Amino acid sequence: MTRITLDQAQTIVSGAIREARALGLKPISVAVLDAGGHMIAFGREDGSSNLRPQIATAKASGALALGVSSRTIGEMAIERPTFVNAAAGLNPAGIVPAAGGVLVRADGPDAGAVIGAVGVTGDTSDNDELAALAGIKAAGLAA
Repeated sequence: MTRITLDQAQTIVSGAIREARALGLKPISVAVLDAGGHMIAFGREDGSSNLRPQIATAKASGALALGVSSRTIGEMAIERPTFVNAAAGLNPAGIVPAAGGVLVRADGPDAGAVIGAVGVTGDTSDNDELAALAGIKAAGLAA
């Protein structure tokens, strides 16, 4: 498979929310983007604050833009803050340098190819990332 499908994206959203509920996290928002950065699916739990859609999208979009997880971008920001700030301004959806944005990789013959990204926000960044990873796993894909 060379692209993420709507069904897979919706499964990622529901899987991430299911994990958040199992862990007792604060309400989360989940954005799933295709490899071109286009929104495929989005979910926002009741009680999730009003900036969360943009944050979730920026976590996923930043991961796609720089080809690494938003956790890695956060580490880069410590070492090279000017670069990350400049890159955030260049990326239309922004970049959030905190865990919770994860690349989604294909299975099958194209295994390892980036087919999209997930961004989760609402709890601590570490917990956001756990939810994102659970959503990807629920869809039978790899991070």
